[in-house]
Amino acid sequence: MFRSFFPMPKIFFPSAIIWIILSTIIWFWIGADIAKIVGFNIDEDAEPIIGLGYFISHKFIWFYLYYLIATIIFAGFWFRYSPHKWQNWSILGSSLIIFSTYFGVQVAVAINNWRRPFFDAIQNALGNEITVYSEDLYILLFIFAQIAFVSLAVFVLTRFFVSHYIFRWRTAMNFYYTDQWSKLRSIEGAAQRVQEDTMRFAAIMEGLGVSIIDAVMTLIAFLPVLLALSEYVTVLPILGEIPAPLLNAAIFWSLFGTIFLAIVGIKLPGLEFRNQRVEASLRKELVYGEDYEDRATPQSINELFSNVRRNYFRLYFHYLYFNVARSFYLQADNIFAYLILIPTIVAGKITFGILQQILTAFGQVSNSFQYIVNAWPTIIELISIFKRLQTFESTLSGKSLSKIEFSEDGYQNK
Repeated sequence: MFRSFFPMPKIFFPSAIIWIILSTIIWFWIGADIAKIVGFNIDEDAEPIIGLGYFISHKFIWFYLYYLIATIIFAGFWFRYSPHKWQNWSILGSSLIIFSTYFGVQVAVAINNWRRPFFDAIQNALGNEITVYSEDLYILLFIFAQIAFVSLAVFVLTRFFVSHYIFRWRTAMNFYYTDQWSKLRSIEGAAQRVQEDTMRFAAIMEGLGVSIIDAVMTLIAFLPVLLALSEYVTVLPILGEIPAPLLNAAIFWSLFGTIFLAIVGIKLPGLEFRNQRVEASLRKELVYGEDYEDRATPQSINELFSNVRRNYFRLYFHYLYFNVARSFYLQADNIFAYLILIPTIVAGKITFGILQQILTAFGQVSNSFQYIVNAWPTIIELISIFKRLQTFESTLSGKSLSKIEFSEDGYQNK
């Protein structure tokens, strides 16, 4: 799955993670000092820029240059150390996706910066305490339209590129497996695994991969925002005064949901894998029945379909309580931010604009931490596909196959 597209995956991915962490630490630790040396004037305490000027400030121009240098260093090392047929797409393409995702997250930050002056102006206008001119609101709406247009353009272009990126990955997997077809053809459902599972793997990675990058980038962008907004909230219900209340509340609530649903849905990946196994057995028998009269008899089809029915019924049961738990948590999530803000709202310590900023930033951070919660059904499907393709990897590397591969119905481990 990964060897076909990335150079030396067991080394490449840890090195990529280490390089990203190191680059991030350098950026937050001494990035501003380096910027001053090369001529960029970055004022960390300056008021947020409202509008498109946010993206061409000295800080952003310096970030573009810094990111480009970090990418060139990392890619240059791997191009020389372990050249790969797909290195332009797997290394440079991955870097471009990460950058465009981060830029999209910064668009959300720019919109959040816009919320305070706009909603404060609305509060002032409705309260009749401060004169607000209609021209001011029109200008703010025009600024929002500009930012929204940039957001739309980035989203469309990113999705277009990611679609091509993922199809190249599928192409790499397809030819990697078919080049060694003589070793793989005897595996149950081998043709389906090459054609359908690589296709589904690519399709899921298109959405899931970008989503996890977006979640990480959102945390990097909005954690400082939420931490800064915590100064407006000093008291939480029950807990009282705690340091960085908004940040701690978001982390607690998200981790609770993630662990809770991971425990509730622990059986689902195995059942999804078995589902693909029994479906493949039925499909294979039907295909044989097209060419051989003694295959796909009513008795054999009834037996195979019984396995399909049994697995689906078990899957329905486990998804029943999982969906109940997931829906309960997501509904509670809709009011959690308001719940912890009630003492602050009642005390009148924040304006309507600040409230909107807090709710948006809290939602962004909370949703990022809740990535597994939101994507759990898709992750389950990906795990089942990964297990099926992992059989290819085990065969090619000479490792023993999973016990489930030797059972007719996939139920030897009930």
